[in-house]
Amino acid sequence: MKKLYIALSFVILSTSLIAQTKDTKKADKLYSQFKYVAAAEEYLKIVNANKADAYVYKQLADSYYNTFNATEAVKWYAKAIIQNQDAETYYRYSQMLKANSKYEEANKQMEKFASKAPNDQRAKAFLANPNYLPKLLDKQKGYEVKSLEINSDQSDFGAVLSGNLLYFASARNKAKKVYGWTNEPFLDIYQANYNLDGTITNAVPVAELNTKFNDGPVTISKDGNTMYFASESFKEHSYEKDKVTKNKMGQVNLFKATKSGSTWGNVSPLPFNSSAYSTANPSISQDGKTLYFSSNMPGGLGGNDIWKVSISSTGSFGKPENLGNRVNTEGDESFPFIGEDNKTLFFASSGKPGLGGLDIFQIDISKGATSEAINLGKPVNSEKDDFAFSFYQDKNIGFFSTNRDKQDQLYQAKPVCALDILTIVTNTKTGEILSKATVAIVDEKKNIIATEICNDKGEVNFRVECEKTYTIQVSKDGFEGNTYSVASVSKATQTKIAAALQPIEIIITEKEVVLNDIFFEFNKSNVTQEAAFELDKLVQAMKSNEKLVILVKAHTDNRGSEQYNLKLSEARANGTVQYVISKGIPASRISGKGFGATEPLVDCKDKCTEEEHTKNRRSEFLIVK
Repeated sequence: MKKLYIALSFVILSTSLIAQTKDTKKADKLYSQFKYVAAAEEYLKIVNANKADAYVYKQLADSYYNTFNATEAVKWYAKAIIQNQDAETYYRYSQMLKANSKYEEANKQMEKFASKAPNDQRAKAFLANPNYLPKLLDKQKGYEVKSLEINSDQSDFGAVLSGNLLYFASARNKAKKVYGWTNEPFLDIYQANYNLDGTITNAVPVAELNTKFNDGPVTISKDGNTMYFASESFKEHSYEKDKVTKNKMGQVNLFKATKSGSTWGNVSPLPFNSSAYSTANPSISQDGKTLYFSSNMPGGLGGNDIWKVSISSTGSFGKPENLGNRVNTEGDESFPFIGEDNKTLFFASSGKPGLGGLDIFQIDISKGATSEAINLGKPVNSEKDDFAFSFYQDKNIGFFSTNRDKQDQLYQAKPVCALDILTIVTNTKTGEILSKATVAIVDEKKNIIATEICNDKGEVNFRVECEKTYTIQVSKDGFEGNTYSVASVSKATQTKIAAALQPIEIIITEKEVVLNDIFFEFNKSNVTQEAAFELDKLVQAMKSNEKLVILVKAHTDNRGSEQYNLKLSEARANGTVQYVISKGIPASRISGKGFGATEPLVDCKDKCTEEEHTKNRRSEFLIVK
């Protein structure tokens, strides 16, 4: 049903129509009236009578494309392209293949589209990055999604929140008159209660705004007293008569309503409406000064584009402005939603690289020419149509619409709380960027989550869960590795780690190589991940100075018997030596010996504090030669 607001042309029946052939006359008439379900049935009769040609196959495929029956559309596009077709047919075929997860074949059709329309922005984007899909499919999940309990057995879409009310468009009404495009009742505007516990209940029509035509979706001002909504131009007796078909052609237009008490009234059309083009899918900014909408008005880039118009303090409207090619393409862009920050714009596009059908994108429009539209990825986007995304920071909740379950339905989107940790590695001595350093992120249980090599800017970024603590470990040949703690956060944010590494010679003194404490698990001698990171510094020091010969002296605290402590310290010394040898250092250059508790750093005897025990439980790395 949402394609009503993408194609945006409507028809009142007429008595004459020029048909492609005598056989296709009835089907063509239904198609021209956007009665795609019935048109497909008539084209199929021609196929079954063995009278079909490439024209019939294309019309049949387009009928299924317009109702997003991807399986059938692919079937008939495959037959249609046996004969050379226009560029847009190959583009549509590619979209439907993606909707069936046939990505390799979709790319082949995009190549044909690009060869026929090399200057099309969609073609240029594809040729610049033809293998974008694997990266998009692997994109970090940004939201948890679920279907809303208020969905009906008809189309529901375009949810927006105003206070404790959720408004949306729905075909759930029981009207006998149906819209030929989808064979469903015409749309009405509905509202439902958004409860404190996050549940949504009691969906009822906004009776004072609904007509016998399609109505909705809507946008509402921050104070909840002004609504802008879409409806058909027929309600204003505004339409154009097609000179060929004699059909009356209407459009979707935008209207304004104000609230009085609990009801809406004082409905008026917006001044830039027209019977020659559509204006639909409104979104009002928080300050009420800018209205965003979709339209196929002159001056756009393609089908439907995203536009904006200023609203003065007296309520007058400026001249609509196209948002340009950072947002719009030669395809369709629709369903804008401007965020509470007045700069984050969400919108749906069939022209930008996506998973299939309409995908939802977001862009920071405050950055102008440097901005880039970002695909939200799965699970918000799917191989089907995904659109009408709205988001509310104060409640940390969003809504979107999708036909992934055959018909348009309302979904909730809850952000996955994520912390971005950007590590920038530099040389302490010179301040220069250190590229190709190894950066690892370690969780609370000392497990390495991931390891990356930093780029030419010395950067590595990790995205991790909120409400957990992490450690960043940074190492590079010729430098002393270091660790950095990352505190727990409760909301999505980014933190920067300035990782300045000391040249390795800093830890080499006249008598020893100075490392941080080497920790072993209780009563164990195996090298832990944390100990390994410190011992790698020793390895670096020995690689940078091939004359170094090291004696590892392992010590324990005085808890336990003398024999037990000597045995444990000997095992730990040998474990340390074996680790260093495993890293490529010759065995002739390192040896180890356990001293138990015979050489305490703090001679506290039987009255040692825990801190003193820790100081005594140590390893030393003496330079023998």
